[in-house]
Amino acid sequence: MRISVTSAWDLKPQIYGKSRRGNVLYLPTTSFSKVKATIFSSTTNEVDTETRKHELLKAIQDTRRGISATPHQRSCIEEALVSLESLDAGLPLDLDMLNGTWRLQYTSASDVLILFDSADKLPFFQVGQIYQKFECQAETNGGYVRNVVRWSIPKVLEEEEGATLLVSAKFSVVSSRNIFLQFEEITIKNIYISEEVQALITPAILPRTFFGLQILQFIRTFEAQYPVGNSGRQSVGGLYYLSYLDNNILLGRAVGGGGVFVFTRAHTLV
Repeated sequence: MRISVTSAWDLKPQIYGKSRRGNVLYLPTTSFSKVKATIFSSTTNEVDTETRKHELLKAIQDTRRGISATPHQRSCIEEALVSLESLDAGLPLDLDMLNGTWRLQYTSASDVLILFDSADKLPFFQVGQIYQKFECQAETNGGYVRNVVRWSIPKVLEEEEGATLLVSAKFSVVSSRNIFLQFEEITIKNIYISEEVQALITPAILPRTFFGLQILQFIRTFEAQYPVGNSGRQSVGGLYYLSYLDNNILLGRAVGGGGVFVFTRAHTLV
């Protein structure tokens, strides 16, 4: 709950007397009481919100983004989620605040956890940071969201962020907190090969040939795009409930039991 103290300070002072230096201004006792009550209420609400956010971040801290969460941890996380979500209940979605890049800190969604599980079990696969980038500045009914997954193949690509998987979707606001995602395209881009592979293509001890440099340039600028869905058919979609949003934390739930998501604000992606 956001409370403004402007109205309290707008109360007009009253002149009760004069001194040698001029009029003496006084605020009525009731005005001071209103100011104190408003400031106290606002401060208390801010402290309460920060406490709830801290409890949630503390609960997800040792879960490795959800892959190693125990049943007890999941229960504590759900309790912390509900506690924080209650502060935003009934409030409309602020698209200007939503706009920007968010880093995934925790999820219970099986389609994401399987990526983390694969990276744990397969020696030739790594998953780096995962982001959601919303583009909805100054919009009222929707915008675009891009799910960004940094991944790599050890010794072939650079560690953890050797390549980028980008899933783009258009979204529309269908109720105060629900958005509908309509997926449009999957893109593989930003491929950065490891120094070992670069050495194989263009050995450091030899002059780099034009052909070798062209290969490196082709790999770095390679981009493959795949449309989601068949031509003539509506693309795949899904309902997403944004249960809490402020300047640095975003909570979401995939409607239909698809899992929960905890994001924190991140630097803008290029």
